[in-house]
Amino acid sequence: MSAIRGKDTRPEMVVRGIVHGLGYRYRLHRRDLPGAPDLVFPKLHKIINVHGCFWHMHTCRYGSVTPKANRNFWKAKRTGNASRDRTTLRRLRADGWDVLTVWECETKNNPGLEDRLRKFLDSPLPAIEGARRVHVKD
Repeated sequence: MSAIRGKDTRPEMVVRGIVHGLGYRYRLHRRDLPGAPDLVFPKLHKIINVHGCFWHMHTCRYGSVTPKANRNFWKAKRTGNASRDRTTLRRLRADGWDVLTVWECETKNNPGLEDRLRKFLDSPLPAIEGARRVHVKD
C-alpha cells in the first residue's frame, strides 16, 4: 500500500488541468483546513475534493468492488474513509466553505466535467445560516 498515492493522482491532475484551463488559480492540500482538501479557492471560498471510487466507496462499478482477500480489513478501511469524508464535509460547510466532490469515474472521458466545474466555480456562494466566515490568507 505504500505505492498508493494520496496526492497528485491521475484524476486529481485531470481536474487541476481543467480548472487551470478555465483560468482559476487555487491552493493545494491546505493542511490548516479539515481533511487537507485537494483544491482550495480561498477568494471564492470554495473547495474541490477528488475522491478515488474504490477508496471512498462510490456507488459506481469501481467503488462497489469488494476485495476477496482480507475482506474485513478492507471493509473497515473503506467505511472509515467514507465516514471521515462525511465528518470533514460537515466541518467545512459549517465553516462556510462550498464543497464539490469529483469522483475518479467522472474524470474518465466525461465531456460534462468541465461544465460542472465551471458552474460550481462561477456560482455565488450559498448563504448558510449560522455559518461563520473565516478569512484565510492566500
